[in-house]
Amino acid sequence: MSTTSTTARSAARVPALNRPVAVFGAIGAAVLANLVVWLIGAAAGGTFEMSDAGRKQSVAPGGIIVLTVIPMLIGLGAAALLSYRWIGVLRVAAVIGSVLAVATIGLTVSADFDTASTIALSITHLTLVPAIVVATEGLRRRLLEG
Repeated sequence: MSTTSTTARSAARVPALNRPVAVFGAIGAAVLANLVVWLIGAAAGGTFEMSDAGRKQSVAPGGIIVLTVIPMLIGLGAAALLSYRWIGVLRVAAVIGSVLAVATIGLTVSADFDTASTIALSITHLTLVPAIVVATEGLRRRLLEG
């Protein structure tokens, strides 16, 4: 007779986060990740310039920072404030924020960036998803566990 033992693997758990850490930590992590993506895109030959009404406009690196910080500050800030009344808003915010981050890739693709810039800027949209999910789930855990 043989005996087998099964070791339970613990699932990766999101740490409990208070509101300021959830909001500003996620923003800081997303900005850092997006700047790394921008550096890789620039090294790959991306110019991060587009034409708007016949004028060249650059979106990097200042535009990347602004276009990361402002939407995340508004979205996560609103979710963190609304979570005082309704904890369920955090799951809703995770879904809506993730969908908007992915959906707005279409704006990048429709602009006339070069290929390296388009790919890098599309990836910057995707880096927001894990930041949003970890922030909202970490805050949710903190509120539920006390």
